[in-house]
Amino acid sequence: MKLGMVGLPNVGKSTLFNALTNAGAQSANYPFCTIEKNVGVVSVPDTRLDELAKMYDPDKFTPATLEFVDIAGLVKGASKGEGLGNKFLADIREVDAIVHVVRCFESMDIIHVDGSVNPARDIETINLELIFSDLEMVQRRIDRAKKLMKGDKKAAVQVDFFERLAAHLEEGKSARSFDVTDDEQEFLHDTPLLSGKPVIYAANLCEEDFASDLSGHAHFQAVKAIAEEEHAAVLPICAQVEAEISDMDEEDKAMFLSELGLEESGLNRIIQTGYSLLGLISFLTAGKQEVRAWTITAGTKAPQAAGKIHTDFEKGFIRAEVIAYDDLMNCGTMAAAKEQGLVRLEGKEYVMQDGDIVVFRFNV
Repeated sequence: MKLGMVGLPNVGKSTLFNALTNAGAQSANYPFCTIEKNVGVVSVPDTRLDELAKMYDPDKFTPATLEFVDIAGLVKGASKGEGLGNKFLADIREVDAIVHVVRCFESMDIIHVDGSVNPARDIETINLELIFSDLEMVQRRIDRAKKLMKGDKKAAVQVDFFERLAAHLEEGKSARSFDVTDDEQEFLHDTPLLSGKPVIYAANLCEEDFASDLSGHAHFQAVKAIAEEEHAAVLPICAQVEAEISDMDEEDKAMFLSELGLEESGLNRIIQTGYSLLGLISFLTAGKQEVRAWTITAGTKAPQAAGKIHTDFEKGFIRAEVIAYDDLMNCGTMAAAKEQGLVRLEGKEYVMQDGDIVVFRFNV
């Protein structure tokens, strides 16, 4: 999973990126501090993997990974090449989902590129640049489909769909909020719309507000309302808190978060939200040689999951020996689980479940 972090200059984007990844991206109080994208790879926390490591004492421990991309700050006119606009849009095309960092804190010390804190305006600034870029692509699709209308009835359906989509975008609404039927999904397959990418709005708060009741926090509620309208996710976050805990050991980190009334760090909450937005799950492989987590899309069948490990596994797939994580933990050992008949033999049509522990049998 690759998440692109975007936001206007000076909203705390690079500070949050540094805290989440410890990648040491430059952070400063002036626009365009981030010019080339910064990339940080983090391990996806999974307590199931930790427990399997205790059981098997493996030679190798390999959690799933997540890639954060810190993308250059954006200004109005990016879709026309203003600022670092072309670079910004190209970088967004490469990510699976967007973490849109929105400034919800007041500070006399940190300048705002537009002179004041206004989350709704800031979100609109970025969304409109993505929408303008999408409109150009959608118009090209309309022109292409119209040329095919004489000899292709399906082209007429495409023209109707893309014209409705264009009208939606022209109203300043993102593609995320455009209702698409299952049949229409194929029209979007070759039209990767930037404003259609899943979004997590990270509402960046000061520490005092972050630790308080947000029901009356005007800036956060503005972000929340926009997220609900767009079918996007919203997370309250404090980049400063994340920076403070980034170097702590697990015990101190848990204590610090507990004092704020939190069970998990911002990193964990972003990862969980990202998995949910993208419909991702993990299956596990476990043994003395290696304990490992593998990320797949929900609904993936066993042969395709096997192909994540090696293409030969998918080509020569015979069967999968599967046990649910909870069943293995309850039994204590794989041998005991087999005695109780909890290890199942599944074929090519088996749909993988989150937390499945699998041994794939194959022949090439």
